[in-house]
Amino acid sequence: MVAYLLTLLISMVPLIELRGAIPAGVGFGVPWYWAVIISMVGNMIPVPFIFFFARRILEWGADKPVIGKFFTWCLNKGHKGGEKLKEKAGKGMFWALMLFVGIPLPGTGAWTGTLAASMLDLDFKKSVLAVLCGVILAAVIITALTLLGFGAFFGLTGAV
Repeated sequence: MVAYLLTLLISMVPLIELRGAIPAGVGFGVPWYWAVIISMVGNMIPVPFIFFFARRILEWGADKPVIGKFFTWCLNKGHKGGEKLKEKAGKGMFWALMLFVGIPLPGTGAWTGTLAASMLDLDFKKSVLAVLCGVILAAVIITALTLLGFGAFFGLTGAV
């Protein structure tokens, strides 16, 4: 039960998200299909909160003494992500957001994608759907890589 909870919690952490939670869950002994489902759910839990509150909180804290630099960094990350999406997307913002979230590259994912959507004042329902589709895409890619990686490792070492 602890392995399942850790998988869920890891999937909710910014920058790590399900990209780290799926391999971690499988490594903890969670069956891969449960690791995927739990990671997708955990990755989506923060999305509405990020969309509606993160921008306001970051703007509020940007000029505060201790947290200001980090909050400003987060705001800049969201703005840059939003601008990149705008440049590449044109009228295909849904697809651009989905691919931004779904293709597992550093600095992309549900947190950054949702923050960018919020910064761009995109429609909430369409943004959540695009982020969900991106999370599904990322889950497919990461699951395949995880299973290949674990399979290769255990195949090479002979461990079970």
